[in-house]
This record gives sequence, C-alpha cells and structure tokens, in this order.
Amino acid sequence: MRRWIGFALAIAASAQTFEVASVKIAPVTPGDLYYINLGTLKNDTLTFGNASLADCIRFAYGLTSDAQLSGPDWMKSKVDRYDIVAKTAPNTPREQVLKMLQALLAERFKLAMHAEKREMSYYALVISKSGSKLRPAGDTPATLPPGAQGQLRILSNSMPMQTVATLLSRYMRAFVVDRTGLEGRFEVRLVWTPDDRPVADDERGPSVFTAVQEQLGLKLEPRKGPMDVFVVDHAEKTPVEN
Repeated sequence: MRRWIGFALAIAASAQTFEVASVKIAPVTPGDLYYINLGTLKNDTLTFGNASLADCIRFAYGLTSDAQLSGPDWMKSKVDRYDIVAKTAPNTPREQVLKMLQALLAERFKLAMHAEKREMSYYALVISKSGSKLRPAGDTPATLPPGAQGQLRILSNSMPMQTVATLLSRYMRAFVVDRTGLEGRFEVRLVWTPDDRPVADDERGPSVFTAVQEQLGLKLEPRKGPMDVFVVDHAEKTPVEN
C-alpha cells in the first residue's frame, strides 16, 4: 500500500508553522555557477539560496541522494530555482523545523508525494573496524589533513553524519546512506582525488574510499536492498505568493 505524503498530511503533522516564511523564484542568468545547495539552519532561520525544489525536498525529508527522489525533470534543473527564508521560534528542535518545511513546501508548491520501496544499490557509511577518528564539533575552522594531495574536499568544524553522507552522494554521484549511528556534529576533514581526475601519479591523493577510512575512521560498504523512494505526484513550478 502506498504511504501518501500529501500536503494535507504534511500540514497536519506539524504542530506549528514558521513565524515568517518567504518563498521566491530565484533570478537565474545564463552562465551562473551551479553550487551544491544543502540549505542552512542557523540562528533560528532556515535558508535556501538558488535551490531547486529537489534540494528543498531532500533537506525536508532527510534524503541524501537524487536516487531517492523521483519526479518531473524541472525539479532538479538549473533553471527553476528558488530562494527560501523562514524564521522559527527560538530553540525550535531540528526535527520540528523539518516538519514545518514539509508543510511549507506542500502549501506553497502544492506538493503531493508518496513513498514506495525499491531495490537499490547503495554505499553504507559505517564505522571502520579500527574505530572513528572524528572529533566533536568545535569553534576552530577545519584545516586540511597533513600531507593530503586530493583535489576534492569536505571541510567543516561542525557537521552531522547525515550531511557527510549527502555530500559524498553528490560528489561521488552515487547513493550513500549514513549507517554510522553517530549522533551530533563533528569536525570533518576529508580530501581525495577522484579516479577519473587526470592527475600525475606522484601528485595523486587517495581515492574517496581510502580517504574516508584513513582520515575519518569510517568506511563505505557497497550494499543492496529495499530503500524508500519518494515519488512526486504533483508540484507547481510557481510557488504561492508570500
């Protein structure tokens, strides 16, 4: 049986709404750079800048990869982009903010979805046998690991594992799922060289698999099994006015 996640259910699941919420079509000009947009929740304010609707849905429902979201192509395009700024009450828990965002997307984009199980291949991000090397989040900006020669990097002094999995999914163009069981936020310093990057052998850094294990004390394990995929049944390109 389908599990319907229509806008009425999303709104009903939220006990409160944003104090103020602005949803606007972002101005896009030819040649604009495309950035990985994860959204930010800081100082009681949720912000998306130049984000696709798919970016917003992934954030709202904790999805790490495009593979978990099925719908019209325009939702992931570089043309149809949005700016969202939403203010919460002080100290609103993150879980509640995500429910509020689900309701906001349902209301403004007339978003209706259902979830279904599909057999999928993915990488599970787990703790390696030698144990995690991650340090708790701190105030000092993260720096590069000593001697790292990689060309792609994830650097943060405060990042949850869900975000690490999301970034790895984007960079690797693969489906990565957090299975570490690590709660809270951590300092993340990860640098690697993609296999397809033309780099001289003496300048090549570790692969992403080696870097994750050596630098973070984690491991990317290939797995296959049933996973939730969210299917968009309806969504409007033009959001309801503020």
